Amino acid sequence: MDYQTIKLELNEAGYAVISLERADKMNAMTAQMRAEIPAAFEEALERGARCIVITGSGKAFCSGQDLGDGANAAHIDLERVLRDEYNPMVQSIVDAPVPTISAVNGAAAGAGANLALAADVVIAAKSAYFMEAFSKIGLIPDAGGTYFLPQLVGRAKAMGAALFAEKISAEEADAMGLIWEHVDDEAFESQWRARAAHLAQGPTEAYRRTKKAINASFGNSLEEQLMLEAREQGKAGKSRDFKEGVMSFLEKRAARFEGR
Repeated sequence: MDYQTIKLELNEAGYAVISLERADKMNAMTAQMRAEIPAAFEEALERGARCIVITGSGKAFCSGQDLGDGANAAHIDLERVLRDEYNPMVQSIVDAPVPTISAVNGAAAGAGANLALAADVVIAAKSAYFMEAFSKIGLIPDAGGTYFLPQLVGRAKAMGAALFAEKISAEEADAMGLIWEHVDDEAFESQWRARAAHLAQGPTEAYRRTKKAINASFGNSLEEQLMLEAREQGKAGKSRDFKEGVMSFLEKRAARFEGR
């Protein structure tokens, strides 16, 4: 695909990087971008990526919807846009069969914040911030916001973030459990690239089954979750990576996982 709003990089370490490339607009999302992100995920997987990173160019990660994109913002059919454009984009991140990382280099606001939170792991630069800005224009959190927020930080913090629409610094986001870690700006890129390389060289099938189990846990009873764990562990135990993991432990050497 000839991407117009993003860039796709396939790193020799086995991970892919999808960079949002509208720096002059703080990487605000357009219909074109929402179509290109799932396409880039599909291409990255087809080309063998074992981890996928989303990050932003310039000073922002993503400032949310570009209110100047297309029709008059006050007359957009928001239900259709969410159903046909945002929801498939978010689902492509959540459903990816490999680990995903959001490398939040700057402002992540509105749908941009929830785009970041859709990833399995969120790593933020110390100067970055998150903001559920929707109530400032009379809307509710979308792009998965009402799903991700309460699961990550609980009802009280989620409600406050949604109602007050205040900036949450990377340090605050880390402390409240919204993200995995925040990193000094100078070390930010080297850190997320090291994390991506680590995941890309790990037991991909085990990661896929871990994602499946953790995501299912929010809707399962304990009994259902224990049964799911048993099924998925049984399948993981038949993988080549499990055999390699055991042999590397017994032989006291680093494991060489193939991702299958």
